[in-house]
Amino acid sequence: MKATRWFGLTSLCLMMASNALAQDAAPAAAPAAEAPAAAPAAKAPAAAPSTGPTGRWTTIDDETKKPKSVIVITEQDGKLFGKIEKLFREPTEDQNPVCDKCQGSLKDQPIIGMTILQNLKKDDDEWTGGTILDPANGKTYKCKVAVEDGGKKLKVRGYIGMSLLGRTQHWVRATE
Repeated sequence: MKATRWFGLTSLCLMMASNALAQDAAPAAAPAAEAPAAAPAAKAPAAAPSTGPTGRWTTIDDETKKPKSVIVITEQDGKLFGKIEKLFREPTEDQNPVCDKCQGSLKDQPIIGMTILQNLKKDDDEWTGGTILDPANGKTYKCKVAVEDGGKKLKVRGYIGMSLLGRTQHWVRATE
């Protein structure tokens, strides 16, 4: 069972940005952007500061170092939610994949538009107590995030049980 959990956590890392590329590819500033309105996430406020966790974030594939997805993070009732807005896929890949490994109501639902980050609450300088879903394996992990580098990077930690048993990745603020 431990090997299965580790494999799942490794798959989660593929959804998250790599630290090395995040440092090289961090944009100078982020434009104000609106997130699509859908439950449970709400639209990002137009006046939201570009130094907070809300906004559009690009994840980077650990293996290819290419952009993997764009996640829109919004705040609703003091909690953060993150939805997949866009996937960067090869022309030969399915452009609108479904989560065939997800459970319950998410089973076979389109990955684009899926809320993968949920219920993170502000705790000092980070957001904790929430979860992140890895559509690649259908598993949900505990999660915490923190803004770094003046709002250019988002440190995302997915873990099982204790925070020590997990992996940290850095997402970069999307420029489009």
